[in-house]
Amino acid sequence: MEKGTQEKNGKLVCVTGASGFLASWLVKLLLLRGYIVKATVRDPNDSRKVSHLVELEGAKERLHLVKADLMEEGSFDSAVEGCEGVFHTASPVSVDVKDPQTELIGPAVKGTLNVLKSCAKSTSLKRVVMTSSMATMLCNGKHKTPEIVVDETWFSDPEFCDEYEHWSGYILSKTLAEEAAWKFVKENNIDMVTINPGTVIGPLLQPTLNTSSDTLAILFNGAKTFPNFSLTWIHVKDTINAHIQAFEIPSASGRYCLVESVKHHSEIVKILSHMYPRLQFPDKCADDKPFMPIFQVSKEKAKTLGIEFIPFEVGLGEIVESLKEKKFVIF
Repeated sequence: MEKGTQEKNGKLVCVTGASGFLASWLVKLLLLRGYIVKATVRDPNDSRKVSHLVELEGAKERLHLVKADLMEEGSFDSAVEGCEGVFHTASPVSVDVKDPQTELIGPAVKGTLNVLKSCAKSTSLKRVVMTSSMATMLCNGKHKTPEIVVDETWFSDPEFCDEYEHWSGYILSKTLAEEAAWKFVKENNIDMVTINPGTVIGPLLQPTLNTSSDTLAILFNGAKTFPNFSLTWIHVKDTINAHIQAFEIPSASGRYCLVESVKHHSEIVKILSHMYPRLQFPDKCADDKPFMPIFQVSKEKAKTLGIEFIPFEVGLGEIVESLKEKKFVIF
């Protein structure tokens, strides 16, 4: 980012769930572009959750932490007030949950509607950019093969979300949240764009281990097998760039798939073995079923936002080094 752009902007925007992996990067790059950022967190006084935010370049001058809770209607009113843009990233991401309805679905759906209700009261708002997920596109019973290309016209069907087993609660939460969001913005005349990234990788800014990072950390920490699972992957910088461009480009609209590549865990293990030849990685699959297929995801619409797609291997190397630096993996 050129120094000359630092104070050009001055636009006021809101980022919900600002302490998370993706949102922390969003706050960082918005500040570098000269934005004034209202960042919502559940507890602005929890230094473990917010210290990495207040230390960002530009934070002292242009970052304002605002207390807000997804489950509390009206708690985002003050955060949204006066903003031209709202980046709604707040949504729980977890695999091992006991009660998906309470831990994932409720906060995702009700939380999204609570944020949008605050947006509906605003007189300054120009656009909402919502962080959705490829999860809202992939679970619909359609057959996937390496020749199949998934694009923005694909929608998940709640009835098929359980085909992804332990991810089903998360997938259902994102699917229902995006569905509810589109219905609400149409009824309330709010301009919204959704960014639908795959599993996001890259360096960690926050001090805690997030779910997508843990997916990879497990492979370093004594796992005997790798999951029979294919995932869509995208670099965090591409993801954030897409969010900001979706706000800044007036013609941006609808949904945007954001995936650099689709990899099965067997291929990830091979890449890691090549990157770190002295380390031992699991060489057996967790089951003896045929490998979950890979497929393609269209990049055409994302390219209209200027996304150039950082290669998966680059992001993988960066996240491993970040995990090592923060001692989530030790070798």
